[in-house]
Amino acid sequence: MEEETKNKTKLSELRRDIVTGDWVVIATGRSKRPEEFASNKRAEIAEDKSKACLFCDPVASGQEKDVLIYEKADGDWSLRVFPNKYPAFSRPVGGTVKHQEDGPYFRMDSVGYHEVIVTRSHEKQIAQLDSLEVAELVDAYQSRYIDLMNKKSVNYIDIFHNHGKEAGASIAHPHSQLMAIPVVSPYVNLELNGSEEYHKSNKHCVYCAMIEWEEDDRKRVVFENDNFLVFCPFASRAAFETWVIPKKHTPYFERISESEKIALGEALQTAVNKIWRALGDPAYNFYIHTAPCDGKDYPHFHWHIEILPRTSVWAGFELSTGVEISTIEPEKAADFLRSK
Repeated sequence: MEEETKNKTKLSELRRDIVTGDWVVIATGRSKRPEEFASNKRAEIAEDKSKACLFCDPVASGQEKDVLIYEKADGDWSLRVFPNKYPAFSRPVGGTVKHQEDGPYFRMDSVGYHEVIVTRSHEKQIAQLDSLEVAELVDAYQSRYIDLMNKKSVNYIDIFHNHGKEAGASIAHPHSQLMAIPVVSPYVNLELNGSEEYHKSNKHCVYCAMIEWEEDDRKRVVFENDNFLVFCPFASRAAFETWVIPKKHTPYFERISESEKIALGEALQTAVNKIWRALGDPAYNFYIHTAPCDGKDYPHFHWHIEILPRTSVWAGFELSTGVEISTIEPEKAADFLRSK
């Protein structure tokens, strides 16, 4: 009874992201038990069963020619990459990007490359693949990144995966996307600037400092192997937010070695699988944050993958302040994920 009273009177916490300076609220006053999050079932993506899946046979469905394909010993394919049929960024013509001022405003051509990375199985999501299959997915990410990074109109390459309708997936067949674009996103710029400022003040990589603390503290660690650490960040923006980060300092994802791809396949598959089992297959997004390919040097940065389960919806406070609210402490979330 005394313990229950303590929990009821425990204050919520404001936690500050050490890299970006953003604040988050860990709302212990309205916190849930970890297992309660599993009751939030994700919405199913409607599929017309009378029509063939667009991604099961991309050739038959009229997708553009593959830019990359992995084939199995039996001749079937295991993974393929092709241009998005409805791209957010159109491929540039002539290699130049037009800029224009419009009074106080500024605009430019939305040019770049928008590709879809599709795994073979219609039913198996990443959580259900084995680690070597996920390593192949990582290999595809790297291969396409290297092919596009030196294009004239490309300054940043965003690689991301949407799982579930709430996370923005409109096709049920598991797939990732790649957008090679002429601008660096504001959020990545926040990380770049924050990591540079920390390095100037401390002569040390901020992400390496986080890794060293998490490995010593252990409260937020979910999984690790020789090359990668999986943990719930101290200032988690959402319940069960999880990061996968290389233990060795390296700014550039595209420089990952063959052995590191195997290790990343294990770490990413384990992280997503634990979230899948712990939360009952929630919608989620993950994305790779890496140093831009804009010709500048970013020795202070440290690439990583951020996984954000869709465990809540932004409302008035979040929209008006940009301060996100999480209803479980990352320490408890990590403990629950470790057990799965």
